[in-house]
This record gives sequence, structure tokens and C-alpha cells, in this order.
Amino acid sequence: MKKLWKFLVLALLCAALFWALWANTAMQLNTISLQDANLPAGFDGYRIAHISDFHNAANMTDDVLESLEAAKPDIICITGDLIDSRLTNIEAALNLVEGATKIAPCYYITGNHESRLKLEAYESLLDGLTAKNVTVLDDEQVMLDRNGEQIALVGHFWGDTSDVGSISDFDGYQILLSHQPEAIDDYVAAGYNLVLSGHAHGGQFRLLFVGGLFAPGQGLFPKYDAGVFNQENTAMVVSRGIGNSLFPIRINNRPEVILIELKYLTA
Repeated sequence: MKKLWKFLVLALLCAALFWALWANTAMQLNTISLQDANLPAGFDGYRIAHISDFHNAANMTDDVLESLEAAKPDIICITGDLIDSRLTNIEAALNLVEGATKIAPCYYITGNHESRLKLEAYESLLDGLTAKNVTVLDDEQVMLDRNGEQIALVGHFWGDTSDVGSISDFDGYQILLSHQPEAIDDYVAAGYNLVLSGHAHGGQFRLLFVGGLFAPGQGLFPKYDAGVFNQENTAMVVSRGIGNSLFPIRINNRPEVILIELKYLTA
């Protein structure tokens, strides 16, 4: 009987290890539908692919691109940490965006890892992104046009969010790209309709019925770890990300590409 129990325990441990290793590279394409009466009717059905926290995960490039192809987005938004400041690989980041720009127009903001780079490396990354036709939105906005109507796409450079509302001068529907989900109160106060964020890595280790265990900027049991969070007139979508940084492994926390479908909500 003891031998049987030992065998069962060993089998369970091996299965858990195999599942954990598989889940670290098993890409998910998750679709979120968001209805908003403030969205111009011309943008009904608009599709936004959201990726974040790639962290030099070159082994995931093909899976990310396959998911983006399947999503058929109108635009692709990259919300920071394409690279990892501890082991920087700019080539891996540029290989990913080169493929992504062939699928849809790409927009990027700087995350905390890019902000830590030495100036020469950071400028090399930005120059490479621009050469690959990626629009860098660091404290800038662009207007998106569809069916004769417009919405604003706004990017926030990593750091202080207290004045994030000053980036945009548009009084219509606004989408904000910002790497810091913990700053949601500032985004709500600024009046953004939709915020795309990352940084939390899904809480790294996700516990059943609890959620994420730890996230930078939020600590233990983070509130804004993954998924959709609604506060007043703002919806914030937080990506679990793709790669890893300080912690080399995820548990119950598969990497993801998010497809957001915007829906016009009639009165």
C-alpha cells in the first residue's frame, strides 16, 4: 500500500510539473466584447488586439503572431515591456513587431522595463520600432477614423499618472494605453472610456477562486491582475502578458493575446 501511495504522489507531482511547463507556453486568444453608448456608431464592431509584457520571449513569437492572425484586428496595441531590462534582446522584440505590422497597424507605449534601459539601447529600440512602422505613443495621441467618425488613441509613457488627462485634447471617445493598472483612479478621473494595461503578469501564480498572488505595483493578491475592470464610465482591460521577468515561471496563468470587440450600445 505504501508503494502505491508513493507512486500516486509521484505521478501527481509529475503531472503537475508537466501541466505547469505546458501552461507557460500555451498561448490563449481571449475575446472580450465591450458595449459603450459613448462609442461612435461608426466604430461598432471595431477590433483591437492587445498584447503586453513580451519580455524577450522569442520562443513565443510564432504563437503570438498566429493568435494575432486569427484575431483579425483593425489595430494592434502593445502596452509596454516588449523587452526585459535584465536580459535585453531588442532583436527579439523587433522580430515580433515586424510580423505584427503585417497583420494590422501597431501602436506601442513604453513600460517600466524599457524605461530602465540605458539611453543608447532605448533609442535603438525606438528607432527599430519606427523603422518597422510601429507608432510610438509616449504621451501622445492619434486619431482613428472609421465610417466617417473618429476616436482618440492615447499613449502614456511609464511613470507619474497624475496628469494623464492632459495628453489628450479630444472630447469624444478615448482609448488610453498605459502600462500601470494600479493607477485606474487617475484614468477614471481623466475621463478615459477604455484603458488597456499590463504589468501585473496576471498575478504570476493564479489561485483558484482567489486570482493572482502578486503583482508589481500592487503587492500580494492584486486587485487589478487580469481581465476587465469597470469603474464609473471607464473600462480597463488588463493583459496577463506573454513572457516572464523576475519569476521565470507562471502557474495557472497562460500567456494571452486579447481581442477586444467594441460594440455601440443603442439607447
